[in-house]
Amino acid sequence: MSDQTQSNEERPLRRSYHDRIIAGVAGGIAEYFDLDVAVVRLAFVAFTLLGGAGLPLYAAAWLFIPEEGAEESMASLLLHHRTA
Repeated sequence: MSDQTQSNEERPLRRSYHDRIIAGVAGGIAEYFDLDVAVVRLAFVAFTLLGGAGLPLYAAAWLFIPEEGAEESMASLLLHHRTA
């Protein structure tokens, strides 16, 4: 098992609170995979321009990836709120 795999298993994927422009999705993904945040942002732009998949992917990540410091994602919170 590589060091990169071990470090990803130790820390959960979270939306970045400090490295954000909109919701911290790109910042969180960049931190998790140890990438430059500009590369992740450019990938979202490229997916958006080359077929339109970037916006739905970003929106899904916004809903399903919890923010730094939070235990649950927004989708999980919305589901619990509806059932409570």
